[in-house]
Amino acid sequence: MLKSDEKKLDEKFTNAARIITRAKPDDAIPEEIVGIIKIAVGEENVDFLRAFEEKSSFTMEELKDSLKKKGVELTEEEILVKVDALAKNGVIMDQPTTDGIMIYRTLPFGRIFDYIFMRDIDIEDKDIKELARLQHSLHEKRKESVQKNYDSYKSTINKVRPIDRTVISSFSNQATGEEIEIIIDETIESPQEMILPTQTVEEIIEKYDDIAVGSCYCRNHKRVLGDPCKQTNIKDTCFTFGKSARHTAKHGFARLISKEEARDLLAKIRDDGLVHKAMHLRANPELREDAICNCCSDCCPQGGGFMVRPIANYSNFLSQINQELCIGCGTCVEKCHQLIIELNEDGIAERDEERCIGCGVCAYFCPENAISMVKTPLRIVRIMPARLN
Repeated sequence: MLKSDEKKLDEKFTNAARIITRAKPDDAIPEEIVGIIKIAVGEENVDFLRAFEEKSSFTMEELKDSLKKKGVELTEEEILVKVDALAKNGVIMDQPTTDGIMIYRTLPFGRIFDYIFMRDIDIEDKDIKELARLQHSLHEKRKESVQKNYDSYKSTINKVRPIDRTVISSFSNQATGEEIEIIIDETIESPQEMILPTQTVEEIIEKYDDIAVGSCYCRNHKRVLGDPCKQTNIKDTCFTFGKSARHTAKHGFARLISKEEARDLLAKIRDDGLVHKAMHLRANPELREDAICNCCSDCCPQGGGFMVRPIANYSNFLSQINQELCIGCGTCVEKCHQLIIELNEDGIAERDEERCIGCGVCAYFCPENAISMVKTPLRIVRIMPARLN
């Protein structure tokens, strides 16, 4: 390929990256994002994405018209081939409305990596290795930016929007089999007008007929980088529901499972101390759940040991340690997802209330059942990553 042709192709991929990220014309696009787009979109589909420059979603007829305006003439069959290829790489979603009208829309940039790495990937595959390298580089740059501008990020942390809701692990204690004490605290002011009904993961599972599960993309990422998860060996831990389950199963990111298999899998996930994070439609906890991530501490970018940037979660619980019952065994210190529990000078466990996401993992594993869960109005927990310098 001539250098002039290579330059034109690079410009096309950069434009595709702008379309996917909805960047402004003068925004700089990191080379890592362009690199990920190159792999996910491919030279054969990069011109097709120009249809989405002005608008992110279309019916088939609208998509044909938009392509025609861009000088791209394709039949419906040719369009469907490209849609399928792009959907299988997390670039486009093809889903019907409640009226049965098929809609084709671009997905947020982050879905590309997430969906591809939900698959049963080949860690020796050249493109998979390159995607992992690019994603790692992007994480490192974001982490470096946060550390370099730490005070600025800290001053605006109250503006960070929650992307998920932490769901309690269990209402019973693993070691004793006894119920975990649930305390109702109505004195905590809620930043929301509504109070979200408390739900365990099992209650969410019961709501949906279509359930799919795929691999954890964070753990797959670390595995490709040669740093496999130390907390769990469970492969399939990312759940999707309803329309999202049908989409992820259709394009090979996940497999459909029964409620019984979902319950059995979640019991194993709970016993490995993973934290349940419910993703809601449009990140609005008043709307239906789209997915549940089951997160470990050493691979999840929101975990205390691997946090890249400021995070925010919705939560309905706080842990509360009974210091008279605590024997200072350190189990809760070891299991805490956010690394916010320590033994004090007296050898008794204490937790940082402001950073408690209310997952209930500490209460589930406490051998003395010395940790209760305080039910609160829906609150937002915002956490800064540790300052490294």
